[in-house]
Amino acid sequence: MPIVVVANPKGGVGKSTLATNIAGYFASRGHAVMLGDADRQQSSRLWLSLRPPQARPISTWDLNADLIAKPPKGTTHVVLDTPGGLHGWRFNDVMKMADKVVVPLQPSVFDIFATRRFLDQLAEHRNAGKIQLGIVGMRVDGRTIAADKLREFVSSLGLPVLGHLRDTQNYIHLAARGLTLFDVAPSRVEKDLEQWRDICLWLDQ
Repeated sequence: MPIVVVANPKGGVGKSTLATNIAGYFASRGHAVMLGDADRQQSSRLWLSLRPPQARPISTWDLNADLIAKPPKGTTHVVLDTPGGLHGWRFNDVMKMADKVVVPLQPSVFDIFATRRFLDQLAEHRNAGKIQLGIVGMRVDGRTIAADKLREFVSSLGLPVLGHLRDTQNYIHLAARGLTLFDVAPSRVEKDLEQWRDICLWLDQ
C-alpha cells in the first residue's frame, strides 16, 4: 500500500491542492484511496466534505495532529496532507510511514530558503533508501527565470523537480466543489493535465 506524503514546513505553499489532486488521480485510476489530514486547519477534510456523491470515492483517514497512526487496512493508496511546521517526532513518524514525499515549493527566495533545512532532512531519509522524494514547483511558469532558479536550487541538493503547476483558477473552482482535475472532462483542463503528466508517471512508479 503506497503512502504518499505531501509536506513543507512553510504554510500557504499549496500542500492541500497537491494532496487532493494526487488523491483524485489515484481515484481516477480505480484505486481505493484514503486521504488523511494531519493539519489543524483540516483543509483536506473540508474538501472531502464538499465532494459530490457521484464523484469517484475517496475515504477519510481519521487523524489527530498529535498522533500520526498507521493507516487502516482495506485501502490500496494513501495520501497524507501534513501541517506547516512539521518537525521533531511528528516528522519522524511521518517519514517512517512514507513511501514517497512530494514537496510543493514556490519559486521565491523566501520560500526556497525557508524550506532548505527541511529538504536537507528529507534528503537524508532518501539517501538511506527509505523514501522517494520529488519537488513540485507551485504557481510557476516553467519557462520563466523563476522556474530556472528553482531548478538550479533543487538540483544543487540532488533532488528531482517533478513538474511545475501554473497559477490558475481551475484549482480554486474545482476545490470549492470537492473536485480535482481528474474528475472533469479532460478538454476543460487540458493544459493543467499536461503539467501533471510527469508527476503522475512518478506517482505510478
